[in-house]
Amino acid sequence: MSAGVVIRPARNIRGSLRLPGDKSISHRYAMLAGIAKGVTRLENFATGADCASTLSCLEQLGCEVVRDATGGAVEVEGGGMRLKPATAALDCGNSGSTVRMLSGILAGQPFVSELVGDASLSRRPMARIIEPLRAMGAEIQSTKDRLPLRIRGGRLRPIEYKTPVASAQVKTCLMLAALSAEGESVIEEPVRTRDHGELALRAFGAKVEELSANRWRVRGGQTLRPVHAVIPGDISTAAFFLCAAALFPEANLVFDNLLLNPTRAALLDALRELGLQISVMKVEQQQGELVGVIQARCGTLKSLTVSGALSAALIDELPVLAAIAPYTTGGIEIRDARELRVKESDRIAAVAENLRAMGAEVEEREDGLRVAGNQRLHGATLQSHDDHRIAMAFAVAALRAEGESLMEGADAARISFPDFFSTLDALLER
Repeated sequence: MSAGVVIRPARNIRGSLRLPGDKSISHRYAMLAGIAKGVTRLENFATGADCASTLSCLEQLGCEVVRDATGGAVEVEGGGMRLKPATAALDCGNSGSTVRMLSGILAGQPFVSELVGDASLSRRPMARIIEPLRAMGAEIQSTKDRLPLRIRGGRLRPIEYKTPVASAQVKTCLMLAALSAEGESVIEEPVRTRDHGELALRAFGAKVEELSANRWRVRGGQTLRPVHAVIPGDISTAAFFLCAAALFPEANLVFDNLLLNPTRAALLDALRELGLQISVMKVEQQQGELVGVIQARCGTLKSLTVSGALSAALIDELPVLAAIAPYTTGGIEIRDARELRVKESDRIAAVAENLRAMGAEVEEREDGLRVAGNQRLHGATLQSHDDHRIAMAFAVAALRAEGESLMEGADAARISFPDFFSTLDALLER
């Protein structure tokens, strides 16, 4: 087990920060750069291990990748829609985004690819992409719909498909596969998820037609052009700092170059409802994405219920919301979020376990949690379960606990934000 990090209580948080590029956008832009013709330059590219896995896979598939270690930029030279066969298995590490979305591209390539991952990723469900890609004509072999996946790609048939789960990764996977299909594909979701795939495709010159709020048409045979883009700061990473600000009456944080995409900014609305004071100071559009500057100050934290489509929209932010729930006056209830059980860890169980270790009362349900407010937490030994969002969520919860906490497996944060603990510490007043 990796070394732990000791988290000491704080009395305030204040300052300004510019976060690394959004992980969801970084994945998609890198993959599209790999199948565009020419050199794409992506500034403020995500720094975590997940997006590094995507870049590594693209290199194995014949794309030239140049990393600017000092400026945080990445250049990807693609050769068009035809990639080169990898000489070894494509290691996706811990990244579900990499394996699920890259599979959509590989399904249209005229060669065999094998995708593997770490122990955590190898437990995650892949049937959600295997079934529609097989329906489009790809040959996919797996054991119990888990990694490793062996994909024999080729000429694909168009598909009209409604995804059984609300997953932006699945939607993007099928849109990428649709580019290699002979005809028009229609993809529908049960509820709307983040739209970074659609916006990224348009930024690279593809036509994606929105038929309704949850339904899109993509034509095969389109060619992509390279872009020069600045990736906005990751709003899912900002969630941890926003929730930290919610814990201190004198908190004052300013976020520059932050993603404000409406399909992701539901977090800001939820935090406002909870009682955090959030001011949008500037907004502009970059490659179809809304980006801006916001300021966060604490108010009186009340109660919050997250369910239905909102649970899908906030799926990455739910662990940290649950982690700060004891500090609210009315508590937080999360429903319709069973997807949390098949993330990097069983996040429902992990949240409940760590809150109980800190002395909180928690009602764990199959699809969510109910955490009462007005609870006092004490320092404890906490488990990350090798899950970056659990490690970061309970680093925040520990800031208001009585006594020090030890986060075991804290280096799981490297998956999305390797500098999380040092960045957080620099903003704290003790």
